Amino acid sequence: MNLEIKHNNRKLFNQLDNLSYYLLLFLIAGGVILFCFFPIIKIFKESFIIDKTFTLNMYEGIFSENYILLKNTLFTSLVSSVGATFIGVCIAFYIVFSRSWTGKYLYNFLLITMVSPPFVFGLSFITLFGRRGLITYRLLGLKLNPYGWQGIVILQIIGELSFAAFLLVESLKKIDGRLIIASRSLGASQWETIKRVVFPFSFTGIISVFFILFTKNLADFGTPIIIGGNYSTLATEAYLTVIGRGNLSKASAMTTLLVFPALLLFYFYRENLEKGKKFYTSGKGGETSNISLDPPLFLKLFLGIISIFFVIIMFLQYSSIFLSGFYNYTINGFEFTLEYLELFKLGKYSTFIRSIYYSLIAGVISASIGILISYFTERRNIKTMKFIEFLSSLPYIIPGTFFGLGYILAFNKSPIMLTGTAAIVILNCTFRQISIGSKAGNSLFSKIDKNLEKAAQDLGASKIRVLYDIIFPLVKPAFMVAFINGFTTTMTTTGAIIFLISPGASVATVEMFNTIRDGDYGLASIIAIFIIIVTFFINILAIKFIEK
Repeated sequence: MNLEIKHNNRKLFNQLDNLSYYLLLFLIAGGVILFCFFPIIKIFKESFIIDKTFTLNMYEGIFSENYILLKNTLFTSLVSSVGATFIGVCIAFYIVFSRSWTGKYLYNFLLITMVSPPFVFGLSFITLFGRRGLITYRLLGLKLNPYGWQGIVILQIIGELSFAAFLLVESLKKIDGRLIIASRSLGASQWETIKRVVFPFSFTGIISVFFILFTKNLADFGTPIIIGGNYSTLATEAYLTVIGRGNLSKASAMTTLLVFPALLLFYFYRENLEKGKKFYTSGKGGETSNISLDPPLFLKLFLGIISIFFVIIMFLQYSSIFLSGFYNYTINGFEFTLEYLELFKLGKYSTFIRSIYYSLIAGVISASIGILISYFTERRNIKTMKFIEFLSSLPYIIPGTFFGLGYILAFNKSPIMLTGTAAIVILNCTFRQISIGSKAGNSLFSKIDKNLEKAAQDLGASKIRVLYDIIFPLVKPAFMVAFINGFTTTMTTTGAIIFLISPGASVATVEMFNTIRDGDYGLASIIAIFIIIVTFFINILAIKFIEK
């Protein structure tokens, strides 16, 4: 009788476990379809509806009319993504394998510079390196023109470099250190070990970073507006079409052109990710920090120069923001002032508390969903989840403004009425960032031994228990990267939520955008400084908590 009871209990437990497992799978897939895909469908539907009538007029000549814009977009996106990925690899390699104290401090410096407040960063670049820039004109006597595709590429690289390097650092740390030891023990030189062990095993991480940066740059409308001059991109022109001319239908049709290169790149990403799995390593990874791998002198000098140059550029950029917040430039030179700080004290604190609250929720949920999508795709090999993974990448492809407008169109009436609530802002920020978690997870799962899960299941662990006790502890670096990105992006985003914020419930970046629009750059710099400080300390606390 006791055996029968135990058998029935065990059977019931397995049924509940399976139910919980598939319920989790359903909620994730359903959430992506509802909050990623559905708003995009609604926004694209506008391109077929004019005066409540279905028409294809918006697509007549859509390619020929926007060919130059599409070419400009692809060119700047490709160049800046390759540049940021390459420099990110160099900085990450220097941090992971550096034997000196500089590697540790450079890693902490990355955390600070991951916070790139929108618009203010572009303005600081112009202040420093513009035609009348403090460095180019006043210090060096040069009259350089920062506007054009060169300015777009430089700003996109600077803005994305810290995130790219940070993600690649976590990927390099997961390389099994025993492989490096084995390579050196068998007589391979330092350079041969780097070329045949380190680079191949970091391949999936590099591909993931490149895909994230490229899709992000496709949708970037802010940078070309600030620094593009006469060189316009498709996302910028689409933004101006809906904001300046009120033609949402045409802007939506223009945005569809971004989907095709993104589809091609996603196929390239998945194919190369599968090829990267041949470098799968079993056993315990994450030991590279304990391995003595001294790069050749020429490589060490090259990496060191790039890292130093990165620190200098970032230091100048952030110093310029601080300078704008506490100094006025007059005929007598720079004069210290607390005027902008006093204006900030008049009523901006509540917006910061609200921003932190939204960002914490969006960071945790987006990172969790992204990791789970990667798990179901890479480890459980559920075919339909690969399609879900692609759908989760779509919000990165279209400009943030359109994703925000899509939420208004999708959730402005029953049965899901969200407009005017905090939920619509949080959901928008959450589901726009889950692609980061899935890509970070993909780069790590190829390095985690599958036998750990099998052993746990053989010992009677449930599927949910395996997720909680085995998977999540092993992918802490990916979760950390995804959370930091989700939190930081939500703290600094503007375009995606500017139409979703209800009166009296503004957030820090929208306040900063309004001050820039009004020409008050000093106050905008103070807001940017507070965003940087708050985000940095939250990220540090998150790292300390996650790494316990």
